Parts: sequence; C-alpha cells; structure tokens
Amino acid sequence: MKPAPWTLILILGLGIFALSTGAILIRLAFQAAGVQGVGFSLILAAFRLSLAALLLLPTWRNIKPQPLQSGAIIYAGVAGGFLALHFATWITSLSYTSIAASTAIVTTNPVWIALFSFLFGEKPKSQTLVGMTLALIGGLAIGLSGTESSAIASHPLLGNSLALIGSWAISGYLLLGKEAQRRGMGIGSYAAIAYSSAALILLPLPLLWGTSYLGYPPSVYGYVLLMAIGPQLIGHTSFNWALRWISPTLVTLVILFEPVGASILGYFIFGELPGMGVISGAIVLLIGVAIAALATRPIPAES
Repeated sequence: MKPAPWTLILILGLGIFALSTGAILIRLAFQAAGVQGVGFSLILAAFRLSLAALLLLPTWRNIKPQPLQSGAIIYAGVAGGFLALHFATWITSLSYTSIAASTAIVTTNPVWIALFSFLFGEKPKSQTLVGMTLALIGGLAIGLSGTESSAIASHPLLGNSLALIGSWAISGYLLLGKEAQRRGMGIGSYAAIAYSSAALILLPLPLLWGTSYLGYPPSVYGYVLLMAIGPQLIGHTSFNWALRWISPTLVTLVILFEPVGASILGYFIFGELPGMGVISGAIVLLIGVAIAALATRPIPAES
C-alpha cells in the first residue's frame, strides 16, 4: 500500500536533515579533537563505516548466495572500495574548504554518472549536456573563487579537489551497487557487504598514517556514532525506502537540498558564510546537476 503524500514528505525531509548533518558532525569532531587533516579524517571515515557495518550485522543472515547471479557479491565488495575512497577524500576535504563548497561539489555525482554512461556508449540527451555544462561552470566558479585561504577554508583548491574525487568515487559506488542489485542482491545485504568492505579497507589506514584511534575526548566518539546513525543509516535508508514509491529522478532532486541544509546549519553553528563566488557557483552547479538529473534519471547521491 502506497504511503500518504505527507508520509513521503516527512520521510524525505528527515532524510535530507540527516544527510545535511554529516558535514556538521565532521566539523564538530575536528573541533572537539583539536586536530584535522588526512590522518584524523581517515579515523572518522573508518569509525563511521565500521559502526554502520556493525549496526547492519543482523542483515547478514539474510544473504543467500544461491539465488544471486554470478558476480553480485564481487560487485558489492568492489563498491565498498569506492565507498571507502569517497569517505576518505570527502571527509578530508572538510579540513581544507568550506562546508558549502565541499557539499555542493560532492553531490555532483548525477553528472559524472551521466558522463560515465556516455563513455560506455549511452548517448546523452541535449538536456543532459546543458546540465553538465552548467555544473562545470558552477564548479569552475567555486574553484576560481576559492584560490586563497581564509578562516573557513585553509586550502580551498585542495579541499575542492578532494570533494571532486569523492564525487567520482561515490559515482563508481552507485553504479557498481546498481549492478549488484540487478544481479539479485537485496538492498540490506548489499549495504552490509559494501559497508563492511569499506570498513575493512579504511581501518588500517590511520595506523599506516601514524595516527592513533585512541586518546580523543569522548565527544569525538559520540559525534562518530551520530554520523553512523544519522547520515549513514537514517539518511540513506530514508531515500532507499522512498525509491519504492517515487521516481529516482525526484529522489535525486530532493537530495540536492543536502548542500543547502548543510550550509544553513554551518552558518548557524559555526558562523560559516562563504564568499559570493562560492555561493553563486554552488547555485549554478546545483541547477546544472538538477537539469542533468531530470534528463538522465540517475541513481541518488550518498554522503
């Protein structure tokens, strides 16, 4: 039975709010620990995925290899590798650039999915090309306006580049996840395998970087737990549930409110107000992504 419209709106609103808190919780963890950068970002990424994987442990009993087509589990595992790269780069980007720039850039995955599809022989619509062009112009505006360091962006070019890599990585994750599910894997089983694979990849990296998992204030671990429960499980689950009732295009467009919500929260919590170049570039970029999404019906974003 299809849920009432107000129920869909409520669930999608909850999902957007949960996703929007991701960048905020990362910044709060940076502040509480008094450190940031690659090593600590890898710790946050590893903790977030590990806790999410642990919370999904009950779903492992539902994984039944027999009915799956060949390669489904492999696709899910490789998707986890892309998910690990996504969180490693995107979380690190928030050490160097503004919340508005990072979240706007990392949600451009519909454009990259359309481009990857084109490279594999799927001819894009003219509307898709227009959207991709606008997204590129908006991205360039963000990059060119953020070449100098500031109080909220210590190395914006590096941070924006890491967010872009994070968007490429999540695009690969979503495409591989789509293939795993096409081969018969349920969403719960897929998430359990992908999250677990990502966690196993990320867990040793902070140690190789020379960063310890111990010795941080208790609030840091609390923020990481909130990341796993809020953006990772509540946010993603809300949109996966909504896909049963409304089109993927509409879900993708709703997810574009994430950088808006994150930027608003960033302003009220941290007093973080990016320059007009970043704001205008983000608006153009998101309009371009919306146009491309309407034309290509891409898979929703995750962050």
